[in-house]
Amino acid sequence: MRVLIAGASGLIGRELSRQLAGAGHTPVRLVRREAVGKNEIRWDPAARILDTRVLDTIDAVVNLSGASLARLPWTTGYRKEILSSRLLATRTITDALGQAATPPTVLLNGSAVGVYGNRPGEILSETSAVGTDFLADVVIQWEAAAQLAPEPTRVVTLRTGLVLAKGGALKPVLPLAKLGLAGPLGGGTQHWAWVSLHDEAAAIVHLLTSTLVGPVNLVGPTPATSNDILSRLATTLHRPFFLPVPERILTLLLQDAARQLLLADQQVSAQKLLGDGFEFAHRTPATAIAWMLRQP
Repeated sequence: MRVLIAGASGLIGRELSRQLAGAGHTPVRLVRREAVGKNEIRWDPAARILDTRVLDTIDAVVNLSGASLARLPWTTGYRKEILSSRLLATRTITDALGQAATPPTVLLNGSAVGVYGNRPGEILSETSAVGTDFLADVVIQWEAAAQLAPEPTRVVTLRTGLVLAKGGALKPVLPLAKLGLAGPLGGGTQHWAWVSLHDEAAAIVHLLTSTLVGPVNLVGPTPATSNDILSRLATTLHRPFFLPVPERILTLLLQDAARQLLLADQQVSAQKLLGDGFEFAHRTPATAIAWMLRQP
């Protein structure tokens, strides 16, 4: 398959491109500069520009484009960018799909487990009610934009959790853990919906040829708390795990980002993906972290 990727230069996009090529597919990158070679295509999502003719040679689209949630703090201006970057990219793609003579058969569109909000004591599936905070609202609008893709394009929204990778959401924590300065965030008992970078990309490759539609949780199969993940990181690095950061300090410094990313309790189920036959390479945070630390 020729797979068009928006956000190919990002953390997930790079790993996805590597795995697609390894599986015999051809990754085609959307770029915002002059395209180089036949496997790059220029676009301008801010101006809603994408040449619809190029889609006639594409079998599937993966849209991972959007401003990073890990850039902190979420100022008023950056909150607007978080939303607008996702909506503009997605609507540019769905508009182009609607005008293409032979649109690709599948659109796999980015999404996030933040759609569920803070839900202590619940096991969250794709049919669970959505949350009411800022991040939930962003994801609701993001997924609605993806659903504007025309028939017969199959649309899957990739509800991704915390991606365990050196350049991911753990990037600010890793240097502290190496120095032996890691510890509980808030109470540390909040469930984090995690997934290894390898399995995130592998699940996207799997969904290219699946029959699933709608939201799919891209999370690891073993529930884990913040303490489970961060203490395992410290242990794997042979460092202590003792220096807590109180909830009030986190919320004072990071406000909504702390409440919705670090302190939210989300035990998210991977059952839909498992039921579709996907096999995780990393079923626990321990194996995911060990793999992560071996990467260059």
